[in-house]
Amino acid sequence: MTMTHAAPTLVATNSAGVIEHPGLDSNPYLIDRDGRPYVPTGDGGVVLGVELGDSVFGFDADSASPAVSVVHPDQPARHALTALACLGNEVTVRTGAAAGERGTVLGKRGEQGRVLAWFPAQVRARLIPGDAVAVRAVGQGARLPAGLADLGGQLLNVDPALLARLPVTVGQNSVSVQVRAGIGSKLIGNGIGRPAHQWDLDLQVYQDTADGHGLGGLSIGDLICVDNLDVRHNVGYRRDWSTIAVVLTTTSPRPGHGVGVMPIVCVPNSVLELDIEPQAHIGVTSQLLQPLPG
Repeated sequence: MTMTHAAPTLVATNSAGVIEHPGLDSNPYLIDRDGRPYVPTGDGGVVLGVELGDSVFGFDADSASPAVSVVHPDQPARHALTALACLGNEVTVRTGAAAGERGTVLGKRGEQGRVLAWFPAQVRARLIPGDAVAVRAVGQGARLPAGLADLGGQLLNVDPALLARLPVTVGQNSVSVQVRAGIGSKLIGNGIGRPAHQWDLDLQVYQDTADGHGLGGLSIGDLICVDNLDVRHNVGYRRDWSTIAVVLTTTSPRPGHGVGVMPIVCVPNSVLELDIEPQAHIGVTSQLLQPLPG
């Protein structure tokens, strides 16, 4: 991303969390969209074997992300951690076998709140639930240039330092973005009506329906554009507004759920220049998230 205005001064906070353990009820089964029971795997905890760039349809899993899920035992603190953490923020392991290793915030999940922290695969393999981490949270409150902000355009959930390395160009009066695909807001399931600073959105798309929506090649880390969707406050339909989001998870068998995406830009269609690249698109990659030296 290139920007043609002076970036605002943002406040960073050191936030604490722990890697969660996946949880199930005494009856472990969920019901898929065809009424069949299944046991969910990959939703929370330390996920291994899933990487950025993998197909969202390539795993027998439920909302699996190439990350560890970070929470806080105090619920208000957990909500704050989820709200403040942004794509690109540095995560440092404080305890356990991987103490001192660094990763990067990939995104967040809704419900009670989780931060998805990406680490290189060899580091992730050494992490276990209960390991303490610190998140240098910065990015919420970043503003678009006046010409866009005056129209109500908004950045959210993204560290400006990381945004500068994505295929996004912010000018004084326009935003140009390269995405894997553009879709309508009718595909959004879970997440509608929720605060986008604390919640991801689920695309109700599955392997047998993906090609019909131009999403057959959708991969974890891709950027997509959702038309007629306003996420600046609670997520909802708004004609002639679009939201740019990053793909966080595999799809889910559950009805109303699916591929998890996190909004990062919301602007009126009148200022959005969209470049749809179904084959050549490169979004968030492991190389992009590698911690900087020092």
